[in-house]
Amino acid sequence: MKEKTNHPNRITTISHEEISTLPLKSFSGKIVLVQEHSRLHYVFDEIKEHNVIGFDTETRPSFRKGEINKVALMQVALREKVFLCRLNQTGIHQPIIDFLESEQIQKAGVGIRDDLHALRKLTHFSPAGFTELASMARQSGLEVESVKKLTALLLGFRISKGAQTSNWEATTLTKKQIEYAATDAWVCLEIYKKLTAVSK
Repeated sequence: MKEKTNHPNRITTISHEEISTLPLKSFSGKIVLVQEHSRLHYVFDEIKEHNVIGFDTETRPSFRKGEINKVALMQVALREKVFLCRLNQTGIHQPIIDFLESEQIQKAGVGIRDDLHALRKLTHFSPAGFTELASMARQSGLEVESVKKLTALLLGFRISKGAQTSNWEATTLTKKQIEYAATDAWVCLEIYKKLTAVSK
């Protein structure tokens, strides 16, 4: 692990080899799969009770040049619960738009710009309340920006990325996909907490 000279006791980066020695961990709380648009109102009423959430999206990968698929899944992580909203099945309705435009709910994630760009292809909205963890990490003097490396460096465990390029538009998501999606959003929330504590 590399250290900066002006922070002699602070580790600022981590190698792939070092990550491989860490214990593998995934989200162990409640995972709620949201596939009917009629449930969105209740889901986002609960989410609105929280000031900070972990945020991520998933899109089915394209292996053809010039082909871009639509966002299929949006993950919203609370401390002990993660909502997986299957946008390809629910569509985007007002509760989701209100959430994406809310300044009261801090939405923390990595690669937020790409997520928002993809979501705005589904519907128009004015995003508010988003925090890019990679930027927070740089401001804290860290030299890592990916979810995988930030998790390892700040949380002390590694996460599986095996389902990242799977079919997120499948009729039924596999257990591996569900676990991966929930974990990715949950660690974003935990990373945000760590970076916030470091900056104080």
